[in-house]
Amino acid sequence: MKILVTGGAGFLGSHLCERLIQEKHEVICLDNFFTGTKKNIESLMDCKNFEFMRHDVIDPFKLEVDQIYNLACPASPIQYQINPIKTIKTSVMGAINCLGLAKRVQAKVFQASTSEVYGDPLESPQSEQYWGNANPIGQRACYDEGKRCAETLFFDYYRQNGVAIRVARIFNTYGPKMLLDDGRVITNFIHQALSNKPILINGDGRQTRSFCYVSDMIGGMIAFMDQEKHVGPLNLGSGDEISVLELAQLIIQLSNSNSEIQFTPPLEDDPCQRKPDLQLAQSLIDWNPQTSLVEGLKYTMKTIQKEYKIDQ
Repeated sequence: MKILVTGGAGFLGSHLCERLIQEKHEVICLDNFFTGTKKNIESLMDCKNFEFMRHDVIDPFKLEVDQIYNLACPASPIQYQINPIKTIKTSVMGAINCLGLAKRVQAKVFQASTSEVYGDPLESPQSEQYWGNANPIGQRACYDEGKRCAETLFFDYYRQNGVAIRVARIFNTYGPKMLLDDGRVITNFIHQALSNKPILINGDGRQTRSFCYVSDMIGGMIAFMDQEKHVGPLNLGSGDEISVLELAQLIIQLSNSNSEIQFTPPLEDDPCQRKPDLQLAQSLIDWNPQTSLVEGLKYTMKTIQKEYKIDQ
Protein backbone atom coordinates (compact mmCIF):
# COMPACT_ATOMS: atom_id res chain seq x y z
CA MET A 1 0.00 0.00 0.00
CA LYS A 2 0.91 3.65 -0.25
CA ILE A 3 0.94 5.06 3.28
CA LEU A 4 1.31 8.62 4.60
CA VAL A 5 2.84 9.13 8.04
CA THR A 6 2.51 12.67 9.38
CA GLY A 7 5.10 13.44 12.05
CA GLY A 8 7.11 10.67 10.43
CA ALA A 9 10.50 12.07 11.49
CA GLY A 10 9.54 12.07 15.16
CA PHE A 11 10.17 9.40 17.78
CA LEU A 12 7.15 7.19 17.11
CA GLY A 13 6.77 8.25 13.49
CA SER A 14 10.27 7.24 12.43
CA HIS A 15 9.91 3.81 14.03
CA LEU A 16 6.57 3.40 12.25
CA CYS A 17 8.10 4.40 8.89
CA GLU A 18 10.86 1.82 9.37
CA ARG A 19 8.37 -0.97 10.16
CA LEU A 20 6.15 -0.10 7.19
CA ILE A 21 9.16 -0.05 4.85
CA GLN A 22 10.18 -3.47 6.20
CA GLU A 23 6.69 -4.69 5.33
CA LYS A 24 7.26 -3.53 1.72
CA HIS A 25 4.83 -0.62 1.74
CA GLU A 26 5.46 2.66 -0.06
CA VAL A 27 5.81 5.34 2.63
CA ILE A 28 5.49 9.11 2.44
CA CYS A 29 6.90 10.79 5.56
CA LEU A 30 5.56 14.30 6.22
CA ASP A 31 7.22 16.42 8.92
CA ASN A 32 8.13 20.06 9.59
CA PHE A 33 11.00 19.19 12.00
CA PHE A 34 9.45 21.07 14.92
CA THR A 35 10.33 18.11 17.15
CA GLY A 36 11.26 15.49 14.55
CA THR A 37 14.80 15.28 13.17
CA LYS A 38 16.46 14.32 9.89
CA LYS A 39 18.66 11.92 11.83
CA ASN A 40 15.64 9.78 12.73
CA ILE A 41 14.91 8.99 9.07
CA GLU A 42 18.45 9.15 7.72
CA SER A 43 18.63 5.38 7.20
CA LEU A 44 15.49 5.47 5.03
CA MET A 45 16.46 8.24 2.63
CA ASP A 46 18.00 5.90 0.07
CA CYS A 47 15.06 3.46 0.09
CA LYS A 48 13.24 3.51 -3.24
CA ASN A 49 9.84 3.14 -1.54
CA PHE A 50 10.39 6.02 0.91
CA GLU A 51 9.67 9.69 0.23
CA PHE A 52 10.11 12.66 2.57
CA MET A 53 8.04 15.86 2.42
CA ARG A 54 8.89 18.85 4.60
CA HIS A 55 5.46 20.24 5.36
CA ASP A 56 3.34 21.44 8.29
CA VAL A 57 0.07 19.53 8.81
CA ILE A 58 -1.59 22.83 9.70
CA ASP A 59 -1.41 23.66 5.98
CA PRO A 60 -3.49 21.57 3.53
CA PHE A 61 -1.82 18.88 1.45
CA LYS A 62 -3.00 16.70 -1.43
CA LEU A 63 -1.71 13.17 -1.99
CA GLU A 64 -2.96 9.85 -3.32
CA VAL A 65 -2.61 7.27 -0.54
CA ASP A 66 -4.31 4.16 0.82
CA GLN A 67 -3.67 4.79 4.52
CA ILE A 68 -2.80 7.78 6.72
CA TYR A 69 -1.20 7.64 10.17
CA ASN A 70 -1.58 11.04 11.85
CA LEU A 71 1.24 11.27 14.41
CA ALA A 72 2.08 14.96 13.96
CA CYS A 73 2.14 16.79 17.30
CA PRO A 74 4.68 17.63 20.03
CA ALA A 75 4.17 15.02 22.75
CA SER A 76 6.14 16.07 25.84
CA PRO A 77 5.16 18.96 28.15
CA ILE A 78 8.39 20.89 27.47
CA GLN A 79 7.84 20.63 23.72
CA TYR A 80 4.15 21.38 23.53
CA GLN A 81 4.29 24.26 26.03
CA ILE A 82 6.93 26.10 23.95
CA ASN A 83 4.13 27.24 21.66
CA PRO A 84 0.76 26.11 23.06
CA ILE A 85 -1.26 27.80 20.30
CA LYS A 86 0.80 26.02 17.66
CA THR A 87 0.29 22.74 19.55
CA ILE A 88 -3.49 22.94 19.59
CA LYS A 89 -3.55 24.08 15.94
CA THR A 90 -1.43 21.06 15.03
CA SER A 91 -3.88 18.71 16.76
CA VAL A 92 -7.06 20.29 15.43
CA MET A 93 -6.15 21.59 11.98
CA GLY A 94 -3.84 18.64 11.36
CA ALA A 95 -6.75 16.30 12.09
CA ILE A 96 -9.03 18.25 9.75
CA ASN A 97 -6.48 18.12 6.93
CA CYS A 98 -5.84 14.39 7.40
CA LEU A 99 -9.56 13.64 7.55
CA GLY A 100 -10.27 15.80 4.51
CA LEU A 101 -7.64 13.92 2.54
CA ALA A 102 -8.96 10.55 3.75
CA LYS A 103 -12.47 11.54 2.68
CA ARG A 104 -11.34 12.64 -0.80
CA VAL A 105 -9.23 9.57 -1.61
CA GLN A 106 -11.20 7.06 0.51
CA ALA A 107 -8.17 6.20 2.65
CA LYS A 108 -8.17 4.64 6.09
CA VAL A 109 -6.87 7.13 8.67
CA PHE A 110 -5.28 6.50 12.08
CA GLN A 111 -5.27 9.10 14.85
CA ALA A 112 -2.49 8.88 17.42
CA SER A 113 -4.44 10.12 20.41
CA THR A 114 -3.08 9.96 23.93
CA SER A 115 -3.69 8.78 27.47
CA GLU A 116 -3.67 12.49 28.34
CA VAL A 117 -7.33 12.66 27.22
CA TYR A 118 -8.07 11.00 30.58
CA GLY A 119 -6.47 13.95 32.42
CA ASP A 120 -5.80 13.26 36.10
CA PRO A 121 -8.02 10.16 36.27
CA LEU A 122 -10.46 9.44 39.06
CA GLU A 123 -10.44 5.74 38.22
CA SER A 124 -7.68 3.24 37.49
CA PRO A 125 -6.98 1.48 35.26
CA GLN A 126 -8.40 3.79 32.62
CA SER A 127 -10.81 2.11 30.21
CA GLU A 128 -11.90 3.48 26.84
CA GLN A 129 -15.36 4.18 28.31
CA TYR A 130 -13.92 6.63 30.88
CA TRP A 131 -14.53 10.27 29.87
CA GLY A 132 -11.62 11.66 31.85
CA ASN A 133 -10.88 14.46 34.29
CA ALA A 134 -8.97 17.09 32.31
CA ASN A 135 -8.42 20.79 33.03
CA PRO A 136 -9.46 22.69 29.87
CA ILE A 137 -7.65 25.91 30.82
CA GLY A 138 -4.42 24.64 32.39
CA GLN A 139 -0.89 24.71 30.98
CA ARG A 140 -1.27 21.18 29.62
CA ALA A 141 -4.64 21.89 28.00
CA CYS A 142 -3.14 22.79 24.61
CA TYR A 143 -2.16 19.12 24.25
CA ASP A 144 -4.88 17.39 26.27
CA GLU A 145 -7.79 19.33 24.80
CA GLY A 146 -6.25 19.43 21.33
CA LYS A 147 -6.17 15.64 21.28
CA ARG A 148 -9.68 15.42 22.71
CA CYS A 149 -10.97 17.73 19.98
CA ALA A 150 -9.12 15.68 17.35
CA GLU A 151 -10.94 12.57 18.58
CA THR A 152 -14.24 14.43 18.25
CA LEU A 153 -13.39 15.39 14.67
CA PHE A 154 -12.45 11.83 13.79
CA PHE A 155 -15.71 10.41 15.08
CA ASP A 156 -17.77 13.16 13.41
CA TYR A 157 -16.11 12.45 10.05
CA TYR A 158 -16.81 8.76 10.65
CA ARG A 159 -20.49 9.30 11.49
CA GLN A 160 -21.22 12.06 8.98
CA ASN A 161 -19.00 11.10 6.03
CA GLY A 162 -18.24 7.42 6.53
CA VAL A 163 -14.48 7.95 6.76
CA ALA A 164 -12.65 4.77 7.82
CA ILE A 165 -11.03 5.89 11.08
CA ARG A 166 -8.93 4.26 13.78
CA VAL A 167 -8.40 6.16 17.06
CA ALA A 168 -5.75 4.83 19.46
CA ARG A 169 -5.01 6.28 22.89
CA ILE A 170 -1.27 5.85 23.29
CA PHE A 171 0.17 5.58 26.80
CA ASN A 172 3.78 6.39 27.79
CA THR A 173 6.18 4.95 25.20
CA TYR A 174 9.97 4.92 25.25
CA GLY A 175 12.99 3.61 23.35
CA PRO A 176 15.73 4.68 20.92
CA LYS A 177 15.38 7.97 19.01
CA MET A 178 13.86 9.89 21.91
CA LEU A 179 15.31 13.39 22.17
CA LEU A 180 17.57 13.71 25.19
CA ASP A 181 16.20 17.15 26.12
CA ASP A 182 12.50 16.56 25.43
CA GLY A 183 11.58 16.49 29.12
CA ARG A 184 10.18 12.96 29.21
CA VAL A 185 10.78 11.23 32.52
CA ILE A 186 12.74 8.25 31.15
CA THR A 187 15.17 10.33 29.09
CA ASN A 188 15.58 12.79 31.96
CA PHE A 189 16.39 10.05 34.46
CA ILE A 190 18.69 8.11 32.11
CA HIS A 191 20.66 11.25 31.20
CA GLN A 192 20.99 12.29 34.83
CA ALA A 193 21.95 8.77 35.95
CA LEU A 194 24.55 8.23 33.22
CA SER A 195 26.04 11.63 34.04
CA ASN A 196 25.97 10.87 37.80
CA LYS A 197 23.93 14.02 38.36
CA PRO A 198 21.04 14.29 40.83
CA ILE A 199 17.85 12.69 39.55
CA LEU A 200 15.12 15.30 39.84
CA ILE A 201 11.60 14.12 40.61
CA ASN A 202 8.66 16.50 40.37
CA GLY A 203 6.47 16.08 43.43
CA ASP A 204 6.81 13.19 45.88
CA GLY A 205 7.39 10.49 43.23
CA ARG A 206 4.28 8.52 44.13
CA GLN A 207 2.60 9.35 40.81
CA THR A 208 2.48 6.27 38.59
CA ARG A 209 3.10 5.60 34.91
CA SER A 210 3.01 2.55 32.61
CA PHE A 211 5.85 2.42 30.08
CA CYS A 212 5.62 0.55 26.77
CA TYR A 213 8.68 -0.17 24.61
CA VAL A 214 8.46 1.39 21.18
CA SER A 215 8.62 -1.78 19.07
CA ASP A 216 5.64 -3.22 20.97
CA MET A 217 3.71 0.01 20.48
CA ILE A 218 4.34 0.08 16.72
CA GLY A 219 3.14 -3.51 16.44
CA GLY A 220 -0.07 -2.63 18.27
CA MET A 221 -0.69 0.42 16.10
CA ILE A 222 -0.33 -1.51 12.83
CA ALA A 223 -2.45 -4.43 14.07
CA PHE A 224 -5.22 -2.02 15.10
CA MET A 225 -5.04 -0.13 11.81
CA ASP A 226 -5.32 -3.33 9.77
CA GLN A 227 -8.26 -4.94 11.59
CA GLU A 228 -11.81 -4.17 10.43
CA LYS A 229 -13.97 -4.79 13.53
CA HIS A 230 -13.50 -1.62 15.60
CA VAL A 231 -12.79 2.07 14.93
CA GLY A 232 -11.78 2.96 18.48
CA PRO A 233 -10.92 4.43 20.78
CA LEU A 234 -8.43 1.75 21.76
CA ASN A 235 -5.90 1.90 24.59
CA LEU A 236 -2.34 0.92 23.66
CA GLY A 237 0.32 0.78 26.36
CA SER A 238 1.84 -1.32 29.10
CA GLY A 239 -0.30 -2.71 31.88
CA ASP A 240 2.65 -2.72 34.29
CA GLU A 241 2.32 0.28 36.59
CA ILE A 242 5.34 1.78 38.36
CA SER A 243 5.79 4.88 40.51
CA VAL A 244 8.12 7.61 39.29
CA LEU A 245 10.26 7.11 42.42
CA GLU A 246 10.57 3.37 41.71
CA LEU A 247 11.50 4.17 38.11
CA ALA A 248 14.30 6.48 39.28
CA GLN A 249 15.61 3.83 41.65
CA LEU A 250 15.51 1.20 38.89
CA ILE A 251 17.42 3.39 36.44
CA ILE A 252 20.07 4.14 39.08
CA GLN A 253 20.45 0.41 39.69
CA LEU A 254 20.62 -0.57 35.99
CA SER A 255 23.15 2.14 35.17
CA ASN A 256 25.33 1.60 38.27
CA SER A 257 24.98 5.31 38.87
CA ASN A 258 26.06 7.36 41.87
CA SER A 259 23.16 9.77 41.38
CA GLU A 260 21.09 10.86 44.34
CA ILE A 261 17.36 11.51 44.15
CA GLN A 262 16.11 15.04 44.76
CA PHE A 263 12.51 16.20 44.90
CA THR A 264 11.26 19.40 43.25
CA PRO A 265 7.83 21.11 43.30
CA PRO A 266 5.07 19.18 41.48
CA LEU A 267 4.06 20.17 37.97
CA GLU A 268 0.66 21.70 37.28
CA ASP A 269 -2.02 19.08 36.47
CA ASP A 270 0.53 16.25 36.53
CA PRO A 271 -1.60 13.05 36.58
CA CYS A 272 -1.35 10.99 39.76
CA GLN A 273 -2.05 7.71 37.98
CA ARG A 274 -1.63 6.37 34.48
CA LYS A 275 -2.45 2.73 33.70
CA PRO A 276 -4.40 1.48 30.69
CA ASP A 277 -7.17 -1.07 30.75
CA LEU A 278 -5.99 -3.37 27.93
CA GLN A 279 -8.90 -5.80 27.78
CA LEU A 280 -10.15 -4.43 24.47
CA ALA A 281 -6.70 -4.56 22.83
CA GLN A 282 -6.23 -8.12 24.07
CA SER A 283 -9.56 -9.32 22.69
CA LEU A 284 -9.56 -7.28 19.48
CA ILE A 285 -6.01 -7.69 18.16
CA ASP A 286 -4.58 -10.25 20.61
CA TRP A 287 -2.02 -7.68 21.70
CA ASN A 288 0.15 -7.47 24.80
CA PRO A 289 3.54 -5.74 25.12
CA GLN A 290 6.34 -8.32 25.09
CA THR A 291 9.35 -6.25 26.20
CA SER A 292 9.92 -6.00 29.95
CA LEU A 293 10.72 -2.60 31.45
CA VAL A 294 14.17 -3.79 32.57
CA GLU A 295 15.01 -5.13 29.10
CA GLY A 296 13.74 -2.01 27.35
CA LEU A 297 15.53 0.36 29.71
CA LYS A 298 18.85 -1.45 29.29
CA TYR A 299 18.71 -1.16 25.51
CA THR A 300 17.51 2.45 25.64
CA MET A 301 20.40 3.36 27.96
CA LYS A 302 22.92 1.78 25.59
CA THR A 303 21.59 3.68 22.58
CA ILE A 304 21.45 7.00 24.45
CA GLN A 305 24.97 6.56 25.82
CA LYS A 306 26.30 5.72 22.35
CA GLU A 307 24.39 8.40 20.42
CA TYR A 308 25.12 11.25 22.83
CA LYS A 309 28.60 10.00 23.82
CA ILE A 310 27.88 10.17 27.55
CA ASP A 311 30.85 9.00 29.63
CA GLN A 312 29.81 7.69 33.01
